[in-house]
Amino acid sequence: MTRDHHTILRQGIVETCREMNRTGLNQGTSGNLSHRIPGGMLITPTSLPYEQMTTDDIVAMDFSAEYEGNHRPSSEWRFHRDILKARDDVNVVLHTHSTFSTILAVHERAIPCFHYMVAVAGGNDIRCAPYACFGTQALSDHALAALDGRKACLLGHHGLIVTGPTFEKALWLAVEVETLAKMYVHALAIGEPPRLTEADMAQVHEQIRRMGYGQAPDLDGVGDLPRLKSV
Repeated sequence: MTRDHHTILRQGIVETCREMNRTGLNQGTSGNLSHRIPGGMLITPTSLPYEQMTTDDIVAMDFSAEYEGNHRPSSEWRFHRDILKARDDVNVVLHTHSTFSTILAVHERAIPCFHYMVAVAGGNDIRCAPYACFGTQALSDHALAALDGRKACLLGHHGLIVTGPTFEKALWLAVEVETLAKMYVHALAIGEPPRLTEADMAQVHEQIRRMGYGQAPDLDGVGDLPRLKSV
């Protein structure tokens, strides 16, 4: 990977962090973001407001926790490192204190399959990891367990982690999970919503898989839509 590519990734981190704040996913200096590089990661620095952050402020860290840069890495570097080491399918780890996800997290409450879009996080629920102090190995261990077979999880009394192959997909997933959390919190005002069945969710997962291959959804069992013939 070239130095020029690292510059592009650094700019991607800065731009994604600012977009997190612009969309309301994050506030102030809370949250953090990393991207895989060979043998390690680029990660946001600790305690630096995103609007002040430049590409030179992004910290490079290897998987042995040696780092270089103008600042110390985010205090949450452990779960970024451990997720990237454990998950070859992940290039980006994004952490926010988004409001409705955190509301559920402070109640140690997972997001169940009350809505089919829960499936975009990789399973039939979005788990909530047990509480552990920020920046600790215990928090990282809990996060890894909650992310097993998943692309996102809540952190008890803390916030949200999402993962993805790119900045864009990780940010998209963070918005989707926060939207689900908001819907679930509001639905609870009426009462605990009913769950979709295992069969329902299996169909949703299959639809997502097929759409990923560029095929049209088959919601009614009639098969793929026919292609138009060229004239």
